[in-house]
Amino acid sequence: MEFTTEPFDLDEPPAHALVARGVMEAAELDAVDVGPFGNTVEGGADAVLTAVDALLRETLESGATRISLQVNVIGEGGE
Repeated sequence: MEFTTEPFDLDEPPAHALVARGVMEAAELDAVDVGPFGNTVEGGADAVLTAVDALLRETLESGATRISLQVNVIGEGGE
């Protein structure tokens, strides 16, 4: 999955971006790559879907005004 949260702040990460990083690092995912313009995570379907739920809820509560995400299924049966 790839995601971004907005609004952006190039000087320092906004609260919602820090929350997003914490959510992904705490999730049971196989890989997490957090960057200034986009973030990627990898994992099984259940882990990714659970992380997406937490990401949406917690970043919106922390001030995000837009969350863009893209989910790609790789492998057989969505795993």
